[in-house]
Amino acid sequence: MPSATARIVLACAGIRAAVIGCLGVVLGLYLAQLGMSPERIGLVIGSGLAGNALATMLVAWQAERFGRRTVLTSSALATAAGLVVIATVESFSVLVLAALAGMVNAMGRDRGAAYTLEQAILAAGVDEHGRTGVFVRFTLMQDVGAAFGAGAAALPALLERHLALGVPDAHRALLLALAALMAVTAALYRLLPAAGDRPVGATPPPPSPTTRRRVAELSALFALDSLGGGFLAGAIIAYWFFERFGLSAGAIGAIFVAARILNAGSYFVAEWLSRRIGLVRTMVFTHLPTSGLLLVLPLLASPAAAIAVFLLREAFVQMDVPARQSYVAAVVAPHERTYALGVTNVARYSGWAVGPALAGLAMATFGLGAPLVAGAVLKAAYDLALFRSFRSIRAPEERA
Repeated sequence: MPSATARIVLACAGIRAAVIGCLGVVLGLYLAQLGMSPERIGLVIGSGLAGNALATMLVAWQAERFGRRTVLTSSALATAAGLVVIATVESFSVLVLAALAGMVNAMGRDRGAAYTLEQAILAAGVDEHGRTGVFVRFTLMQDVGAAFGAGAAALPALLERHLALGVPDAHRALLLALAALMAVTAALYRLLPAAGDRPVGATPPPPSPTTRRRVAELSALFALDSLGGGFLAGAIIAYWFFERFGLSAGAIGAIFVAARILNAGSYFVAEWLSRRIGLVRTMVFTHLPTSGLLLVLPLLASPAAAIAVFLLREAFVQMDVPARQSYVAAVVAPHERTYALGVTNVARYSGWAVGPALAGLAMATFGLGAPLVAGAVLKAAYDLALFRSFRSIRAPEERA
């Protein structure tokens, strides 16, 4: 049974994931309704992601000094304020600043400062044998929240139809509702015990040289993996199915719903498997075969076969997520976890930022299946390098 602290963290993670999942669908549409060009829309969204990256770096180095509860509460309130400004102001420069200061994440996937701190809190609240399990539940809550958030993107259309709101006003109402949800998480964070926080102004011990070296190596590997993931972003895969087989948006949507269900179920298998073969082997042995499945996809002529292979990949490809989170928390000292999780999360941002643009270039230059091949090769290289470098560095619970 999760502790009261874990329940609060999991609830906040789910709510925030719902907000981010919804923003990933509606923010661009809302900005377009305000008459913004694609370039300006990209700048607003990009500034929000930049704010997240900067905040995550600050959290990695300073969160323990100011206290986790204080940082989490402040972060939630900043996002709520940013969303209120975005919903009520139309000036482009103000929107860019609001997105930056509010860490407004329209990527659809949560990897920001609060995400990092929550991982550190959850790892501190369980023993070594329960750590992977709590990360499984954390990842599951985020996926469920994001799915509900994406579904909530349909609400503006209902408001327009039933309350006779104009198009921008319906989206403004939704953005204000999302701001209110972030304020709810701020209130929940205040219920967290402060016992695990250092006194304000206290300086935590710096990361050891071993931890710095280990985190640097993991960050480089995770950046490589996320670059491969950028080649395989959902929009890229959806476009591939559309161009290759002429599938409708509804059919592609159904495929991705099935994929998310398979992802969620696989997390519990990952927990079971990690107890038997270890975290690194779970990460590599479940992830590496999925690169082979990606290489097969462009060769298939039947949409049914392609869908089957894609869904088979999705049943395995996300097993490494809770195992990876657990491993990073396991191979550093407890007071170094926020640093390690923060730095490795920022590294993953870098690959996601450049991967989709490179995927579009590869598709235009080498053909429709080029991003799938490139993504598969990069991810396979990551798996092999991770196994070579870290197979002998085991989590404490694996050393007995």
